[in-house]
Amino acid sequence: MSLHSITRNISVALILACALFPGVSFAAIIGGVEFPQGEISFADGVVSYDPAYSGGAIPSPSNSEPSNALGLPEVPGNTSIGACSGDPSDCPFVSLGSGGQLVLEFVDNVLTGSDSSDLDLWIFEVGPDVEDTYVDISSNGVDWFSVGKVFGTTSGIDIDSFGFTSADTFSYLRLMDDPLEGGTGGASVGADIDAVGAITTRAVSVPEPASIFLILLGLIGFGVVSGRQRSM
Repeated sequence: MSLHSITRNISVALILACALFPGVSFAAIIGGVEFPQGEISFADGVVSYDPAYSGGAIPSPSNSEPSNALGLPEVPGNTSIGACSGDPSDCPFVSLGSGGQLVLEFVDNVLTGSDSSDLDLWIFEVGPDVEDTYVDISSNGVDWFSVGKVFGTTSGIDIDSFGFTSADTFSYLRLMDDPLEGGTGGASVGADIDAVGAITTRAVSVPEPASIFLILLGLIGFGVVSGRQRSM
């Protein structure tokens, strides 16, 4: 079988794999943090957003779009930026409000423990003030477990230190601004959340990279055998 035919079979196999398993991601350094599962690691659903949850000051409309906390971080790591103005969809973060609350969901993946002291969860907070944020996790959106809080800028949490293991899975994350830390007023009052990523995570109903590799080998092998049969 010619080199051209083999190359063509590999290309076809890769295209088929991408079409069959579009949610597959691979390790990547994102925002200065290594995420073994790459882009799939980030929260991708908003469950609720209540900047007035504790009765404190609320951010301006330009800083109040909760979907800005979804997906990949838009602000480079350890960078502080000021309040947004204009179209809220142009803002790279959402402000929680003084004592405000945001609940996010991992749709195509779940957060798990790592069975070690490694960090499992990373919160990208980008505002100009150091603003603490309480963090709770849940498997069903009803029963919540506190995993402490992060202390401004980008911060990680080891959920194993709270008694969890790799056997535990969590799809929901609740963030609540600490009203006793940081400013209590202004357009971007409260912690400013750019993104939330599960460092230790498993994809939902998506094959592991090793499984995909075996599938690719099978597809390539099938192409080689078919090519030989046609040439006989």
